[in-house]
Amino acid sequence: MTQQTATQVRVRQWTIDPSHSEIGFSVRHLMISTVRGSFTSFSGLAEFDPEAIQEGSINVEIDPSSIDTRDENRDGHLRSADFFDVESYPAIRFASTSIEPHGDGRYAVHGELTIKDVTRPVVLDTALTDVISDPFGGARLGVSGSTEIDRKEFGLTWNQALEAGGVMVGEKVGITIDAQLVVAD
Repeated sequence: MTQQTATQVRVRQWTIDPSHSEIGFSVRHLMISTVRGSFTSFSGLAEFDPEAIQEGSINVEIDPSSIDTRDENRDGHLRSADFFDVESYPAIRFASTSIEPHGDGRYAVHGELTIKDVTRPVVLDTALTDVISDPFGGARLGVSGSTEIDRKEFGLTWNQALEAGGVMVGEKVGITIDAQLVVAD
């Protein structure tokens, strides 16, 4: 097997390295603080040439039952029919529709996000690193992306009014992705 240098990589399939990646979210709680969490089980496949990323595609699948907010009772509630209903909807999916370059390794990744069989367009503000050759002869690159969604647009409507005004769970949810991509075998 020959060692592949970063400059030899062209159109390839890339996968998310789950041990060096995280998909997280944040949402207001009781109108006073931000609760953060992540999904611990996900996969992704991208196909692109690092020199022409705008011609590529990205698909990610998340297992919503892997939600982790560091509170088992809250995680159980989030898995229930009040929120993700993981028994009926075992996957959250993102599929890119176009990638718009903004220069300096930054891109707007347009795509379709599906939660609970509701699909809506989203745009991920994304930054990519240069491709590097890892110590094992493989090629890797880093991806960081973020967006914000209105959870109610995806059928995540449960809430509770607060006596002092406001609601228990904010409607806007920030989503972040920090991932290492590796060339698929």
